[in-house]
Amino acid sequence: MASNWGETSNVTWKDRKRVLGMPITFTRYFLVEDPDWTKVFVKTGLLFTREEEVNLYRIYDLSLTQSLGEKIFGVGTIVLYSKDESTPTLVIRHIKNPTYVRNLLADKIEEEKVKRGFRVAEFN
Repeated sequence: MASNWGETSNVTWKDRKRVLGMPITFTRYFLVEDPDWTKVFVKTGLLFTREEEVNLYRIYDLSLTQSLGEKIFGVGTIVLYSKDESTPTLVIRHIKNPTYVRNLLADKIEEEKVKRGFRVAEFN
C-alpha cells in the first residue's frame, strides 16, 4: 500500500476498478483516515505505478454516474472535484456499491470540514 500512510492510519473503504463487474484491474481506490487527515488515494499500475491523492477537506463537489452497462454489472463512477492544484478532478471508475460510496465520501467530507472549521456545503 501507500508508503506515506502512518501506523495510525485506518483504511475505511477500498475497492478496485472493475471490468464487467469483476475486480481484475491494477487500479485500486482507498479512503484512508488518520488522526491528522483523511484522503482518497488512487493507485494505478503493476510495474510502473502512479498514486494520486486528495485531502477530503479540499473536495467541494462530487457526482455519481451509472451508464446502462454499469447498472447491469452493479457498478458506477464517482467524480470528485477538488481545490487541489495537481488533482482538480479525481475519477473513481467502475466501483461496486457506488451510491453507498458516494454517501460515505459526502459524510467524511463534511466531517473533515467541520473538524477544520470550514463552512459545510450540502453534497446530496
